[in-house]
Amino acid sequence: MSRVIHVFRQPERFVAGTVGEPGDRTFYLQAVEDARTVSVLLEKQQVSVLADRIAALLAEVVRRFGPELGEDEGEGTDTDPLAVPLEEEFRVGTMGLGWDADSRSIVVELLAVSEEEIDESVVLDDGEEGPDALRVFLSPPQARAFAERAEKVVQAGRPPCPLCAEPLDAEGHVCVRLNGYHQRRPVTE
Repeated sequence: MSRVIHVFRQPERFVAGTVGEPGDRTFYLQAVEDARTVSVLLEKQQVSVLADRIAALLAEVVRRFGPELGEDEGEGTDTDPLAVPLEEEFRVGTMGLGWDADSRSIVVELLAVSEEEIDESVVLDDGEEGPDALRVFLSPPQARAFAERAEKVVQAGRPPCPLCAEPLDAEGHVCVRLNGYHQRRPVTE
């Protein structure tokens, strides 16, 4: 079967979002352009890493090419929910990130999980061989808005335990710092 590469050169939206309750959330990235919507499934950690890397790449682009690239064009953080119906194209395995000087865009490429080892030459390549991909071109303000929303989505989960930083469950938490025990207060009469 031939490789499918979904390319969004001028997306109206590129957002991270979730379905489910904290502690049982499924993470998605969704690109929308005209009447076309593509959603891909990924892990919480992947969303966090992508947001961090985009922020770092933006800082480097501004450093190298001037602060006018980092100026806002009125792009605010998108707070709308994911578009429905939510149908995943694939689960993300490998992620790639780059700067396209011609279009002055940050390019995000998300590759489907594959049984074979992914060579870095497959990332941002249009060859027939390789896993399915989602490639999105983002202006610097769009990339900044994506990173801000992605970070908020990741942080909106369960609060961390103040002792061990593991997520707290509504049903309780066995803290490794307390070796699973709670301090008992002496009963006073």
